[in-house]
Amino acid sequence: MDIRGLAYVTIETTDIGKWRKFGTEIIGMMESPNMPDDGNLYFKLDEYQYRFRIIPGKQDRFVLPGWEVPGEEAFEQAQKELKKAGVPFKKGTAKEAAARCVRGFISLKDPGGHEIEICWNPKLDYAPMISPVGVPRFETGYHGDMGLGHIAVATPCLKETREFYLNVMGFGQTDYMHFHFNPDPKDPGQGLHFLHCNNPRHHSLALFEDKNPHPGNLVHLMVEVESLDDVGHFMDRVHQNKIDVVTGLGRHTNDKMVSMYIKTPAGFAMEFGFDGVQIDWSNYTPTESSATSHWGHRWGQG
Repeated sequence: MDIRGLAYVTIETTDIGKWRKFGTEIIGMMESPNMPDDGNLYFKLDEYQYRFRIIPGKQDRFVLPGWEVPGEEAFEQAQKELKKAGVPFKKGTAKEAAARCVRGFISLKDPGGHEIEICWNPKLDYAPMISPVGVPRFETGYHGDMGLGHIAVATPCLKETREFYLNVMGFGQTDYMHFHFNPDPKDPGQGLHFLHCNNPRHHSLALFEDKNPHPGNLVHLMVEVESLDDVGHFMDRVHQNKIDVVTGLGRHTNDKMVSMYIKTPAGFAMEFGFDGVQIDWSNYTPTESSATSHWGHRWGQG
């Protein structure tokens, strides 16, 4: 399967107003100018008509990612591979696809129980992304071909979920980490796999081994900007608006991202960073890292 990137995310909220303020005034995204007035909130980061779809509901949670394949042939091939692997899926209707601004999509679940969608031909409106707080641009590649960023999800069955994304969805292994949060020598610890799809991002998906539910149904979601100053201005907005800081500024070891993490209105974390490494996968050997950051990323410190 040829997954090219994270096309969109859907998030459920009990308070659209909180997400409108958070998305525009804190993250610096633009409300999508070319989306219908259907009760949902849409955010634009780049040439794509939207990247975030916020839907009103009874919970505050991450609902699903939409993974993009490059065209109708790849979309048909993806369905064949799912059938061959015995993975059930449902094809979206033309009306549902139009609401997502794609030509077509299917919905399914991974072994960890996460809802996902696979889509093809998302619409690009090329309307300029005019950030209300002056973010010049978000790093999504040429015409968005690196996807909107990455997500990290928790799964109770790490081995099976990893095998699904590698062997069925076509992701590749980038890096692996193993954590011990308990001093007990018998504690097996928890694994974290970083997986890439067919774009230069170090990872578009991270899988964390955890049987406990995470706030907002997600570990974190990352968006990337183009300069340290953009991150610095973001830090100022976070402090001025008294947003809860998850981790302070730091630089990760494996993807080199300089970033900080804050709490979203859904409860999961948002990573806001710059300078993530871009990789040529034709000449890459997967790694195992024993440290998460070169410096910083201290919990609860802005």
